[in-house]
Amino acid sequence: MELLKLLSANEIVAQLLCFLFLFFFLRTFLWGRFLKILDDRREHIASEYKKIEDLKTEMAKAKVEYENQLNAIQETARQKIQEAIMQGKEMAKEIEEKANKIGEKIIDHAKLNIEQELISAKKELKNHIVNLTITATEKIIEEKLTKEQDRKLVADFVEDLEETL
Repeated sequence: MELLKLLSANEIVAQLLCFLFLFFFLRTFLWGRFLKILDDRREHIASEYKKIEDLKTEMAKAKVEYENQLNAIQETARQKIQEAIMQGKEMAKEIEEKANKIGEKIIDHAKLNIEQELISAKKELKNHIVNLTITATEKIIEEKLTKEQDRKLVADFVEDLEETL
């Protein structure tokens, strides 16, 4: 209350009038501009947030699209690898079949050669035995031998036969 005693009614009215004048002046000239600046700033911040949210949405879509493309590429790569593996197996099988056929031909050819050589060896052996027999018979017929000579002649024939075999 002492404060009220220090102020006079004229001063209070003057201060009140100055305050009201200043209030109306500020409200008329500055308050609208100030509110407009605040509204513009609010709109600018809201639009920036909206842009950020839109960018986040686009980034999420791009990420999903990228992952889908990556999965498609990986699947294609897996398929190509599987195809290459299958082709490799088929080629290996074909090579193996060709090698088996060639091996069989070689074996058949070798068997034929062996059979021909065996036949020619048998013929040669037969001819040799015949020659030896003829030679032994000629010797027997040409000379009259004693039992000892006959045995010796047969023993020599057997030795000759063993040597040739």
